[in-house]
Amino acid sequence: MKFVIERAALLKSLAHVQSVVERRNAIAILSNVLIEAQKGKLSLSTTDMDIAIIDTVPCEVSQGGATTAPVHTLYDIVRKLPEGSQVELDTGKDASQLTLRAGRSRFTLACLPKEDFPATANSDLPHQFVLPAAELRTLIDRTRFAISTEETRYYLNGIYCHATEADGVRVLRAVATDGHRLARIQMPLPDGAAKMPAVIVPRKAVNELRKLIDETTEPVSIGVSDTKIRFAFDDLVLSSKLIDGTFPDYERVIPMGNNKVMEVDCKSFAAAVDRVSTISTEKSRAVKLALERGNVTLSASSPENGTATEEIEVKYDADPLEIGFNSRYLLDITQQIEGEGATFSMSDAASPTVIRDTADTSALYVLMPMRV
Repeated sequence: MKFVIERAALLKSLAHVQSVVERRNAIAILSNVLIEAQKGKLSLSTTDMDIAIIDTVPCEVSQGGATTAPVHTLYDIVRKLPEGSQVELDTGKDASQLTLRAGRSRFTLACLPKEDFPATANSDLPHQFVLPAAELRTLIDRTRFAISTEETRYYLNGIYCHATEADGVRVLRAVATDGHRLARIQMPLPDGAAKMPAVIVPRKAVNELRKLIDETTEPVSIGVSDTKIRFAFDDLVLSSKLIDGTFPDYERVIPMGNNKVMEVDCKSFAAAVDRVSTISTEKSRAVKLALERGNVTLSASSPENGTATEEIEVKYDADPLEIGFNSRYLLDITQQIEGEGATFSMSDAASPTVIRDTADTSALYVLMPMRV
């Protein structure tokens, strides 16, 4: 195998595939990238056995072939090469080594046989649909902050995606929860997604996908089966196993009868929460909201730091109410609200609160209160 490629193209492609690979691997081949050069194209593949990424870029191939090399080492070398340099990679007659040349630099890396690299089976994904990249970014951004990191509740360690009906309209809905807060967003159901199974996309796959789609404006083709999901766009393909578990009935935790409604200017409210929470303890991060007609007083206190209060004007006409929240959870939610206003629908100090963007009905958030 022998080919020449421009440094920037190789670096970009390696950046795409290297982040899925763990720094420490008990299985040596999983630390490697599969490098395949054929007919003017270079294909780079990595996997951790749950997620696989394949990226394809043009290059000048003088001799086709394939090998595997340590991906993090290769990435670090290419990253440190001078901008604009041409990179030549060559396995020579002895396929156990990969030689990289750029200008006066020369590196030799130990290779492992391509036959040892896990086969990424192109299993049948019967449900196919397309989402614009911007919509997929929105879907991820407005839910992933609520994904649980508690490994014992593994079925909460991802985003739950399914087709359903809302107000007589078929929608694609994404939900994430960690038991303290819940994020739900929906959009019109794309063609081809009507019969898709309800799936839980793992947190790591979500994070990798979000990084990759940052660079594209192309629509993303999505394929789904009962056990796998695949995202394809530009010359990239990311496929992942799905979480084998049952997502809880999230509808049951969304209260319908909350009649104490507060409307706030989202940015000024978030800024006030951020300021007041400076005082709260690192462990609880508690902020208390004391609501009266026309205003809310935010307060926090801790034995070590003292107390803080701030009053802001709001729209609120119900009975007075005192309720406490984890300030970080409050800020996570308010950061997702793109409109100027947010509505908080509350019942009492112990019941979940529903938060919405007044300008966008597609997203809904539920936040459990805490004692303060």
